[in-house]
Amino acid sequence: MVIVMKAGATQAQIDHVTDRITELGFGVHLSRGTERTIIGVIGDERTLNPSIFEVMDGVEKTVSILPPYRLASREVQPEPTVVRVNGVKVGNQRIVIIAGPCSVESRTQLLETAHAVKEAGASMLRGGAYKPRTSPYSFQGMGLKGLEILAEARAETGLPVVTEVMAPDKVGLVAEYADVLQIGARNMQNYDLLKAVGRAHKPVLLKRGMMSTIEELLMSAEYILSNGNPDVILCERGIRTFETYTRNTTDINAIPALKQLTHLPVIGDPSHGTGKWMLVDAVARALIAAGADGLMVEVHLHPETAMSDGAQSLKPERFAELVRHVRAVAEAVGRTA
Repeated sequence: MVIVMKAGATQAQIDHVTDRITELGFGVHLSRGTERTIIGVIGDERTLNPSIFEVMDGVEKTVSILPPYRLASREVQPEPTVVRVNGVKVGNQRIVIIAGPCSVESRTQLLETAHAVKEAGASMLRGGAYKPRTSPYSFQGMGLKGLEILAEARAETGLPVVTEVMAPDKVGLVAEYADVLQIGARNMQNYDLLKAVGRAHKPVLLKRGMMSTIEELLMSAEYILSNGNPDVILCERGIRTFETYTRNTTDINAIPALKQLTHLPVIGDPSHGTGKWMLVDAVARALIAAGADGLMVEVHLHPETAMSDGAQSLKPERFAELVRHVRAVAEAVGRTA
């Protein structure tokens, strides 16, 4: 349920409503707009009589929320959320580009790549210190050493760091080094992990599972939001379909659909969405044209020797070209990059 307060409702009236909600055993989510305050009631509202609130001073109306993802829905928060990451804003007029290698392989590799993507126009640096791999014999990442290298790259370039966390007991460690905690596609429904990053005080980048629906993605975001973390960035990274020519199928539909359903910022990952570097530029442009708030792109100095995802990684000069193309599309749709 959502309780819409009247324009000009006093703080005392708002407090009276929230206190009553708490007394009844429900949670509270406040959204303050420029004219009105909207109060979300968190819990099983089927037992709740809306008239309890409709007669209270300052209340304009109550609205029943149909989507199960309540905190993520636009009914609770009509205005877009802007996630702030060390001065970078995700979800406003400016397109954000996150770039870097799939895996941190060495200090030299990451530092050179970090400088290259910053020069080309990247807003944040990505790089995996811990890597979930299909084969247990594949490179699993450098672990703590990789985190330390990422932190060094941030110190040299000023780029905030995005890296994946794979287990609840690693959230505290990764949060010491990362500016954004990434939940990978394979862990989108790892509910203990979602709860753990929900309790962390760091923004979370939540990737859509390769066989997950839009609603399932939003329900996973709900786990993070309901555990107290409002800073969630959604990422469409391609889903598995019957098509085998590309690694995944980039769901362009998901971008405008998510922008209608949720106030959370949405970015796209054309690298995983295609699996082929020669398709990344075109799909990146399509994602921005569809309304994405940003991109996550894999960049490697020498893709042919990459320890993971070399086939979908752009060389720095190709990434620089992509940034120019994306900026042109962003300008055409009323955005900047």
